[in-house]
Amino acid sequence: MMSAIEKIKCLIIGSGPAGYTAAIYAARANMNPVLYQGTQPGGQLTTTNEVENWPGNPEGITGPEMMINIMEQAKRFGTDVRDGWATKVDFSGSIHKVWINDTKEIHAETVIISTGASAKYLGLPSEQHYLQMGGGVSACAVCDGFFYRNQEVVIVGAGDSACEEAHYLSKLCKKVTMLVRSEKFRASKIMEARVRKTENITILMNHDTVEVLGDGQVVTAVKAKNKTTGEVFDIPATGFFVAIGHQPNTAIFADYLNLDETGYIINEPGTSKTNVEGVFVGGDAADHVYRQAITAAGTGCMAALDAERYLASLE
Repeated sequence: MMSAIEKIKCLIIGSGPAGYTAAIYAARANMNPVLYQGTQPGGQLTTTNEVENWPGNPEGITGPEMMINIMEQAKRFGTDVRDGWATKVDFSGSIHKVWINDTKEIHAETVIISTGASAKYLGLPSEQHYLQMGGGVSACAVCDGFFYRNQEVVIVGAGDSACEEAHYLSKLCKKVTMLVRSEKFRASKIMEARVRKTENITILMNHDTVEVLGDGQVVTAVKAKNKTTGEVFDIPATGFFVAIGHQPNTAIFADYLNLDETGYIINEPGTSKTNVEGVFVGGDAADHVYRQAITAAGTGCMAALDAERYLASLE
């Protein structure tokens, strides 16, 4: 049975750094924000053991602890944080309609989308094991590369992002082995050339990842297969980086918002505004370049300020 329609001033969809930062600013502006945490409360950072590049935490902080702190700060100013996720929207009119868990209908004057993007993984059981253990599997070299200084790592991928992350790791790590699953890169020629001329990057074309090896707690090697010869061999490594892309969590908005070819929401340059008045976006749902907690928080702030100004213009 459908519940009664709830009318609110500011609805925030998603609970990563962008969503919670938007909530802090919206709450302080008396916008009475309601935030639905989504399917992964706290966002991707809840899967990160150590965060050392968040300003104000000189000793570092765990991802889950950091997100709890930001959530509590949002609650302190009056944000209504709720369990649940958006399953359908209708942005065709001046009132923005959003359905939560297919049952609850909300009519919001403003909507801030901070649904993020999910890293793509190979799907190997061993990969998922060490990802969950926090023992050597990562989808973000910029976030986690620092922990592998002077060590040997493996990265899988063939696009510009993979080349960029391999090059970044090469500045920190003793050796980077790059596994490319096909016979050629998908990256631009300039990015391919950059990794090919980097001395401590070894490129293995037409190779598959068979298994991530370890002692149950941390990664010790990666088992790879030469698809041409059939040879299977182990590559010593303490870190395994997956750079095969991200999938923005934006499918439910496709009928109303402008998305790029990958699915990222297209915002008006320099703002958080989408093509629908009163609907704003922050964080990785629109950012396929930086994908950092600090940049997500910044765009969450922008979204709240833009939403506040939009509401003021209606008065």
